[in-house]
Amino acid sequence: VQLQASGGGLVQPGGSLRLSCAASGSIFSINRMGWYRRAPGKQRELVAVFISGGSTNYAASVKGRFTISRDNAKNMVYLQMNSLKPDDTAVYYCNAFLREAGSSVYDGYWGQGTQVTVSS
Repeated sequence: VQLQASGGGLVQPGGSLRLSCAASGSIFSINRMGWYRRAPGKQRELVAVFISGGSTNYAASVKGRFTISRDNAKNMVYLQMNSLKPDDTAVYYCNAFLREAGSSVYDGYWGQGTQVTVSS
């Protein structure tokens, strides 16, 4: 199983970016899938995630600005980021808690990370 994230880049404050993450491989079921980030000098933190049942969790700092969406048929999640601030500068990581085909357990997987830089 692999997670491939894309869509990062450099954007001015107030701008927008859309991140995409595709999970590929022999996937039986995805329980959770979403985005985390690690800013320079800080620990990795939750940004937004779909949890079991289809509910979403957002970090308080991004509520109202970021929107997570998904395409279950393609095993993809997206993160629409609007009104970006310099504090949003970080490496964004896709994460999934899933069950591979032929396995009886769920396990966590991470993508490679994509850099988002918000600067004028």
